[in-house]
Amino acid sequence: MKMTQRIVLAVLASSFGICVTHAADTGSPDTSRLLIHADKTKDTISRNIYGQFSEHLGRCVYEGIWVGENSSIPNTRGIRNDVVAALKKIKVPVLRWPGGCFADEYHWKDGVGLHTERPTMINTHWGGVTENNHFGTHEFFDLCHQLDCEPYICGNVGSGTVNEMQQWVEYMTFGGVSPMADWRKKNGQDEPWRLKYFGVGNENWGCGGNMTAEYYADQYKRYATYVRDFGDNHVFKIACGPNGADYHWTEVLMREAGSRMNGLALHYYCGSGRKGRSATDFEEADWFIQLKNALRMEELVAKHAAIMDKYDAAKRIALAVDEWGAWHSVEPGTNPGFLYQQNTLRDALVAGCTLNIFNNHCDRVKMANIAQMINVLQAMILTDKQKVLLTPTWHVFELYTVHHDATLLPIDLKAADYKFGSEKIPAVSASASRDAAGRIHVTLCNLDPGASTDVHCELQGAQAKKLSGRVLTASEMTAHNTFDQTETVKPTTFNSFKVTGTGFSTTLPAKSVVLLAIE
Repeated sequence: MKMTQRIVLAVLASSFGICVTHAADTGSPDTSRLLIHADKTKDTISRNIYGQFSEHLGRCVYEGIWVGENSSIPNTRGIRNDVVAALKKIKVPVLRWPGGCFADEYHWKDGVGLHTERPTMINTHWGGVTENNHFGTHEFFDLCHQLDCEPYICGNVGSGTVNEMQQWVEYMTFGGVSPMADWRKKNGQDEPWRLKYFGVGNENWGCGGNMTAEYYADQYKRYATYVRDFGDNHVFKIACGPNGADYHWTEVLMREAGSRMNGLALHYYCGSGRKGRSATDFEEADWFIQLKNALRMEELVAKHAAIMDKYDAAKRIALAVDEWGAWHSVEPGTNPGFLYQQNTLRDALVAGCTLNIFNNHCDRVKMANIAQMINVLQAMILTDKQKVLLTPTWHVFELYTVHHDATLLPIDLKAADYKFGSEKIPAVSASASRDAAGRIHVTLCNLDPGASTDVHCELQGAQAKKLSGRVLTASEMTAHNTFDQTETVKPTTFNSFKVTGTGFSTTLPAKSVVLLAIE
């Protein structure tokens, strides 16, 4: 029974002096049951699950991050101050660059040295525009320094050479005397940078060379051999992983190259709607199929992890979901190759339930990078010249900062159904963790856009004494922030809960993301 129906029945019953027993009291299937095992803790939710991705695509790098030192937009060494400030609020832990498909046509030597002497290039993947290469290796490390995040560089396997990749790693990380280290010093960076994460190619099953799994496994071993550790810098090598449900790719890579990798990168986009692909003009049919596709991440992670377990029972190798998110039609009137799309409450629910899945699989998922950070696909931030807005997805990432490096609390969730036509999906998604101060945080998503839903939670091994909460929701499914109305969708205080003898109960508003703090 939906919440609106219960309210109507309660009013009618009161008029006739009838006592109504709610679904919560009877264990109705409209009530979700959540068991949090606060006494069973083992795994840490890596903050890198909340990583970002910035590709040379559309206005992500140029205009989104880089405006140049002579811009009227306030900047630090050419990097936008307002964007950095917004990203620091969500505690960006790791940033992937320069792609994406762009990585396998990027030649890093074109992006170092004096800006006036850098050659241009054509971005053949994304819009066919000419790039001036003003944002390169030095600028990327400067951005990471300003954000206080780990750099994650993706190397060129598709059109680059082994020597080119080897020299890039040497340029970045070697502290001694060598042609590459000397060139770095000449370009203004005396000390080597710390580089932990390096991707050996990107989507080599597709835009990165259209390779078979067997061929790429051999190529990975060849290229990775020359991604060397210089001094005390130890590189965490990430292999190109599968496209969605390509389990054969994972099998081959784990069997043939698992001993030589530290991570395997999975890519999965949950697409857009069923009837239409607009980011802002859609119906419930589109909402339902989008979230159904987003929940498929659970199956993908579980099945790929099971294959990885066959070859790596100790879980040494990380599953890095370094491209994920929604993919709608571009905004009308924009370059179709720039992938600029708006971001609504629907995208916030995509982010919330996906991050819950990653949290719950943090024994294997050690990194994830949403696509993309600014002005592209499911972005955190949209810019229009000097204007900046924070998207509903940014607000989810801000809410979920409580999970960064917290201890996962395993859960059992028996969710009520969200039904649409003849189909159904779980109405509720959840994850829980305990932070260093001992506070428990629970993130809950109600995927049903038309009805609130009750959740009864039992805390096993802990007692709820005090609760507080925040909620992200809006009156319309299509609600989004614009440059004229930047706060249409933003979190507010949430109080619809009560402490019980065994835990707590709460009523999640329709189409909402809720954060509860338990003390």
